[in-house]
Amino acid sequence: MSLKQRYRETILPKLLKDLTLSNVHEVPKVVKVTINRGLGEAAQNAKALEASISELATITGQKVVVTRAKKAIAGFKIRQGMPIGVAVTLRGDRMYAFLERLINLALPRIRDFRGVSPKSFDGRGNYTLGVREQIIFPEISYDKIDAIRGMDITIVTSARNDEEGRALLREMGMPFRSN
Repeated sequence: MSLKQRYRETILPKLLKDLTLSNVHEVPKVVKVTINRGLGEAAQNAKALEASISELATITGQKVVVTRAKKAIAGFKIRQGMPIGVAVTLRGDRMYAFLERLINLALPRIRDFRGVSPKSFDGRGNYTLGVREQIIFPEISYDKIDAIRGMDITIVTSARNDEEGRALLREMGMPFRSN
């Protein structure tokens, strides 16, 4: 059963009861997932940018947007308009497919994995986690990468507070650390 189907059939009714909500539309849901990778070395190394674009496109199955510097920072040798990162926003079926792969395949492959921090919520029910290496995703082959790079994954929910967001992600199978 896909994550989207599981959300509709089991998670939604359970959250409606657990959070004591009166309307089915009040139940928190995942709105979008953004994957972002900052590339400081892209200013000097054009290959790093190309490699990141192809890696994120492979992981997400969607076109990648190149983020550019808003202003020049001399200390970092960055001029305005220089490419300094890549980002992808996933919604709908691709978002659910990515979340399913992240929770069931990628996170358990992290070395010494004891669960993700339950404290990384922003106060509005959105969750952000940093991944140190891209090779935890099964789509990335170890031989084809030029350098190990991390990325930030933000899960944006319609929850009103952190407790609702945490309940939603826990039901979806997010392995939170118990501390």
